[in-house]
Amino acid sequence: MTDMKRNAAGHPANTNGASGNPATEWKFPPPIPELAGHPEFATHPEFTAHSGPPTHSEFAAPSGLAAHPAGVSAHPELVEGRANGAHAAMPGIRAAGVFAAYGEREVLSGLELEVAQGTVMALAGPNGVGKSTLLRAIAGALRPSRGEIRVMGADVYTMGGKERARLVGMVPQNPELPRGASALEVTLMGRNPHLGLLAWESANDVEIAIEALRLTDAAHLMDRPVHQLSGGERQRVAIAMALAQQTPVILLDEPTANLDLAYQPAIMRLLRELAAAGKTLVTAVHDLTLAGQFCDSVALVSDGRVVASGPPETTITPAAIRQVYGAETLVLPHPETGKPIVVSR
Repeated sequence: MTDMKRNAAGHPANTNGASGNPATEWKFPPPIPELAGHPEFATHPEFTAHSGPPTHSEFAAPSGLAAHPAGVSAHPELVEGRANGAHAAMPGIRAAGVFAAYGEREVLSGLELEVAQGTVMALAGPNGVGKSTLLRAIAGALRPSRGEIRVMGADVYTMGGKERARLVGMVPQNPELPRGASALEVTLMGRNPHLGLLAWESANDVEIAIEALRLTDAAHLMDRPVHQLSGGERQRVAIAMALAQQTPVILLDEPTANLDLAYQPAIMRLLRELAAAGKTLVTAVHDLTLAGQFCDSVALVSDGRVVASGPPETTITPAAIRQVYGAETLVLPHPETGKPIVVSR
């Protein structure tokens, strides 16, 4: 239990004032003897008073996205939320006739969408057409005025906050991370839905958080206050927090927007590995070429509706792009994969 205020979903409430100063003093949880001697904690004085080896066999592996050739499936602690049994036969996400508005402004207008389990779907379209609103509705943060949304067959609006947070993880477009908290503390927030009332994080929770940071190539940032990180580094920490949450469904709002050329495909490959391990992912994107290379399906959104949905090869076409974006493009096959590459004309 990190020392902070929490909202109903088990996540930290935004307690920062307008000046950006923290409203609470951040403190790491009490020392955990099981992690004593861990090399990642050499700079954490909270842990140096203990003795004993770490229990996680992979802690000695090098950090970085490229350090996991076996893929996410080799890390059962991060794919615990995968579907199984009867749940595996139903869609991961289904939206039927969804209408949603902000005040008098209607944003979603009878939207229909279905996402298969164990796949990555890209939501693409111009700004302001409803992509972020749809993600918020799926996450249970915005109740539609009409229509139905089912996540793993369940109605998220009948759930309590913690139950919903164990089902759906969300990485917002511009995550507001608590000023003064370290990257590790922020990642540990993803464990909040799994903690009992007034419970501290266990050694296992810390292990899960560290592994999530490694998968996003952010383990070397774990000591750093998040307000001192670059936009791309904060984005990777936010994704790590969602991974640590261990939900079967993860929603991401433009996760590559602040990332450089090397990390954009690296994060998309990570999403592919998560899908291969059984998770269902929906990500809003602006880069159609990136979506075409790494996503199983693409949904083109315009005026609050999905106007085309399917495999990238059949959805990302000059005609569809003209309809949705009003832009003239060439769509060429990738020389190695045959996946669509979009070039402006």
